[in-house]
Amino acid sequence: MTKGFAGQPVEILLVEDNPADVRLTIEALKDAKVYNELRVVSNGVDALAYLRREGEYADATRPDLILLDLNLPRMSGLEVLEVIKNDEILRAIPVVVITTSQAEQDIIRSYNNHANCYICKPVDLDQFITVIKSIQNFWLTIVKLP
Repeated sequence: MTKGFAGQPVEILLVEDNPADVRLTIEALKDAKVYNELRVVSNGVDALAYLRREGEYADATRPDLILLDLNLPRMSGLEVLEVIKNDEILRAIPVVVITTSQAEQDIIRSYNNHANCYICKPVDLDQFITVIKSIQNFWLTIVKLP
């Protein structure tokens, strides 16, 4: 199993409301054998509370990477992204948008709000696992995170 930074687990925040996609992400990360701690929140409001360490998330660990769906209840992923990237404390956290939306306006808005990358979720199970492994390999193995 590959260790995270200095032997510490890599902290990943998954912002996803689809339980099936959460399960697939967990399995793909487990299969990739990277030492990580995956935290999951299912809506945009909870994502910001987690990142700001508010309420039930007062003891939350700051993530090294955020995997963000755009189609979320209570507050859209685009709104969450905009808040993150306009916050001096949070903006350095890489945000990978991973969503079913292939709409050009969502892609443009995501990059205009400083998403670090935009990935369309494949519907095929094997391709989904491959995408998650690719994210893991790039962001947690190749890239040097702050």
